[in-house]
Order: sequence, then structure tokens, then C-alpha cells
Amino acid sequence: MRGNFSLCRVILMFSAPDDAAGRPAGSDAFTEFESDLTAEEWLAKHRAGDLGRGPLFWSTLEVISPTRTVGRGRTNLTLIRPTILQTDATEPYAGFDRRESPSRNPAVSVHFRPAAYGATGVGTYVFTFAVDAPARAHFRPGGYAGSGTVDAAGSVRFTGRRAITVILRDVPPGLDASASIEQTDGESWSWFSTRIALPPIVIGPISDG
Repeated sequence: MRGNFSLCRVILMFSAPDDAAGRPAGSDAFTEFESDLTAEEWLAKHRAGDLGRGPLFWSTLEVISPTRTVGRGRTNLTLIRPTILQTDATEPYAGFDRRESPSRNPAVSVHFRPAAYGATGVGTYVFTFAVDAPARAHFRPGGYAGSGTVDAAGSVRFTGRRAITVILRDVPPGLDASASIEQTDGESWSWFSTRIALPPIVIGPISDG
């Protein structure tokens, strides 16, 4: 084949896990939230070891939400200093406000055990937090990957509906890993769900000439 093969394409579609009745598990309307990573940034974050053969979608392992707080194994949710937990709303949510919690920062933390979802070796997992901050809000994303590494922005500030991404790399299958977002400043905000997924598939090379 001829041409320069420096370009690749990132596929950001995903599948959703089903509950016992065959419905998608939890709220997964992530298309309504502005992504914090562009396709180019996803491409820059990928290493060869992250890419594998298989279906061309972003495979969702779990969605944790106010109405689905426990997943497989020890996968579960921790809410720190919420002001409200509304599970019967059209869009269930947990509300927070740093101004009402001066002694401890509000936070959402999701614990995840890969082995409960079939993992037998180290893997990379993407946690996406769906958040709405009508006024200004500042967050510190973080996580725990054991002997692996955590890839997250040092701080995030925004107004509006936004997805906050935390990537855990090289996570051992039996580890109780975790990803979290912590509000460090700002006003009220809402958390709707956290999707746990495998990295998006990168298809390439694509000739640019």
C-alpha cells in the first residue's frame, strides 16, 4: 500500500450492559454531556498495548448510577457529602454543593473489581462521570490502580453538562480499583452516572495520500 499512514480513526461508539430483564443497566445518556477528550486526545493517550482485536465499539462493562449503586463483585458506589439523592426523578441524580460542606469536599467514588467482569490479566479501564454544573464548579479527578497508573487531569473547571474521564492503566484483575471526582471549589452540581468501559478502538492506518 502507498501513502503516508500517520493518521488513524477513533471509534467512540459503545455498547451498554443489560440487566436481568434485558434493559440497559443504569442511565447511559452520555451523548448529552460534552466530552472532556477529543478524538485526537484519545489517539495520543493510546499505546499499542491498549489496542486489541474485536468488535468496533467502546465496550461498556458497567454503568453505576443513583438507581444502580452496586455492580458485580465488589463494584460499588460511594457518595461523600451529597445534599440530595433523587432516585425517582426523570433523570435520577445526586446533588452536591461545596459551600454547604466546608469541612470536607463533596465527591463521587466508584470502586471496580475487573475479575468480576471476566478479566484474567492486567487491563485498561475508562471511567466516565456524567456531571451537570449550572454555575461554576472545580473538580479534582483521581483514582487507584494498584501497581498500574492513573491518567486523569490534575483539575477540571467548567459550567454546564460535562463528562469527566479517569483512565486506569495496567490494573490487576483481582484489585479493588477506584476512580473518583472531588469538588474543590464552586457551587452546586449534580452527578448522574459513571460508565466503566474498555478503551475506544483505534482503527488504522488510514492513508492521507
